[in-house]
Amino acid sequence: MTIGHVGPLATSLASRNPPRVIVLMGVSGCGKTTTGKRLATALGWPFRDADSFHPESNIAKMASGQPLDDSDRAPWLAAIAGWIDGQRAGSENGIVSCSALKRRYRDVLIGERADVQLVYLMGSLALIGDRLSRRKGHFMPPALLRSQFEALEAPTADERALTVSIRLPPNRIVASIISSCALPPVRRIIP
Repeated sequence: MTIGHVGPLATSLASRNPPRVIVLMGVSGCGKTTTGKRLATALGWPFRDADSFHPESNIAKMASGQPLDDSDRAPWLAAIAGWIDGQRAGSENGIVSCSALKRRYRDVLIGERADVQLVYLMGSLALIGDRLSRRKGHFMPPALLRSQFEALEAPTADERALTVSIRLPPNRIVASIISSCALPPVRRIIP
């Protein structure tokens, strides 16, 4: 479901139990960290940025302008999935950001976990490129953005993803996620 459109997925999201863990996905610069932090504050849930799961070798590779390959990503994805399963096993909620550009990566993170909700933060190459050009101090260089868009496999209907346009202001993105997932906020979100 794309925020702003009401369809069959809107009904299925509202009718199932609220998620235990939310995975925020999208290319670098789409607002995963900003959304994750604001969502965590609104819900009172812990937030983990997927970048914190990268080994130093991955960070060094990306900082030098080289995209990661699947052998680089495998331990990173396994560590994120381990955190998700730890939250679920402890009956804890959580939010994690992860680019999760390919279906096979999302299968590692979500798979058959019915209590994990995928949220795709969708934006255009032009919009995100502009944002990245103004971002300072991040190891992901803007030059790698095109490769991320080339690798991106948008979620399919069977993944039950909630798709949110990043053209919305950050507080509206958060409010939309909370509403669509039928989550009880601990703090009021001002759109």
